[in-house]
Amino acid sequence: MRRKRGYPFLLNSYLIREMLGPFFASLLIINGIFFLGRLIPFLNVIVDLGIGFGDFVRLFAYFFPNMLLYSIPMSSMFGVVVAFTRLANDGEIMALKAAGIGIGRMLPAVLVVSLATGLLTGYSALVLNPASEQAMQEMMFNLVKEKVSKGVKAREFSEGLGDYVIYADQVNPATGQWAGVYMADMNIKGTPMITLARRGHITSDLANMSLSLVLEEGSIHRAVGATTQTILFKDYELDIPIRLPLGLKEKRGRLSKKGMSMAALQENARQAGLTSEEGIKFLIEYYERLVLPVGCFVLSLLGFVFGLKAGVGKKAIGIPLALLAYVFYWILVSLANVLAENQVLPVAMALWLPNLLVLLLALYLISRAAREKSFLLGSRLSTLLALWPKKKKKSRES
Repeated sequence: MRRKRGYPFLLNSYLIREMLGPFFASLLIINGIFFLGRLIPFLNVIVDLGIGFGDFVRLFAYFFPNMLLYSIPMSSMFGVVVAFTRLANDGEIMALKAAGIGIGRMLPAVLVVSLATGLLTGYSALVLNPASEQAMQEMMFNLVKEKVSKGVKAREFSEGLGDYVIYADQVNPATGQWAGVYMADMNIKGTPMITLARRGHITSDLANMSLSLVLEEGSIHRAVGATTQTILFKDYELDIPIRLPLGLKEKRGRLSKKGMSMAALQENARQAGLTSEEGIKFLIEYYERLVLPVGCFVLSLLGFVFGLKAGVGKKAIGIPLALLAYVFYWILVSLANVLAENQVLPVAMALWLPNLLVLLLALYLISRAAREKSFLLGSRLSTLLALWPKKKKKSRES
């Protein structure tokens, strides 16, 4: 009786260990590739903003939750495929079947790994990724603000504010206050506007992701033909038109959709209109965060069947099949996004459809594998393809 109680635990723990090894190896390699892919186009931003090593590490730490949304499903699928491919090539699957242990008894270990990686993907999608996106946007905003503030130096013309040229007699680095400010506004060609002020500084609104130039006790001078206009002011606030890198904001006063919480996405979708173009975009982002973790689960189940296609003396076709299946899944997800955006199908139905199709395919292939039936081709066609190279070889010899 003790043996019977311990055997499922030993079998499942052994299979789980076999899957976790290639899973972590794949996760490391895939994240490394994704990291290099994000680093290369971002080098210009690093140089432009003068990001130090500490900020560089923090910034790329914020990238990883987003990369995990794609690397965990792929790694989970490859981990299952590689594990069962090795077991099949070494004859261990055949030995387990000979001992009366069928595919149904191997499936719980696959379900445990698939569920764990799916939950990890869900945690990244629902918690880590929105928090890291918001933290990254705030960090980038502060870096841009710091660059703009330090760009204005005493008794030097600063041209780092778009069409505004600023000159200050004195600059206090500690407080960021300017004294004796001269500003030329070149927005309207042919009619420049000159602003003089006793004091000035830059303010930021993190909630609205905006920078403003505040001038105090000054005058605005503008010449229109032979007419000169002079306006005196006590306080004058001007928005600074700067380009924020990395899609820091999509619209003024709004964080990007990836940085919003699930509740914020629903609220913005309701405010914009559930059937409006903008509202559908919010709903797509909302459902994608729910769909991807389930996608990780169903892809791992599909990888289980692909791994079983290997065997002693057989070619290991599970890995290329898994890669094709992963690409095909993302084609379905892209198609689902198009159907949702064009309102061909409701957003929820369109985005859940790829997972449903892959799940049905995985269950069908698992049932065929449990009955020792070919799932790629019919048995007769498989036999013909197996005999075809031999016939070809005989025809050459003759």
